Amino acid sequence: MTDYNSKIKSKQVDDFFEAILQLKDMEECYRFFEDICTVKEIQSIAQRLEVAKLLTLNKTYNEIEKKTGASTATISRINRSLNYGVDGYSIVLERLGYIKKDKEDKTE
Repeated sequence: MTDYNSKIKSKQVDDFFEAILQLKDMEECYRFFEDICTVKEIQSIAQRLEVAKLLTLNKTYNEIEKKTGASTATISRINRSLNYGVDGYSIVLERLGYIKKDKEDKTE
């Protein structure tokens, strides 16, 4: 794996991500994130992933706003990340089956 150079890279963040990688199942994720984050922080992160999924499925901003409650500014920021970011969303959405390897949309 190549060493990823990021704006957020630090020893503290490395340690945090290493901790996340130690979690074994959904129950451990719930327990860790409930201790480390506020409910609102978890909900915001989950909302962003849902917005990314819906954008990948070619839903409109209006449909996404109604379904998730996300603002158009948030939707736009996530759309920008999907199109011009460092492929973080794409990695996860591909592994979840929302994006095919050739980045085509998931067929339902």
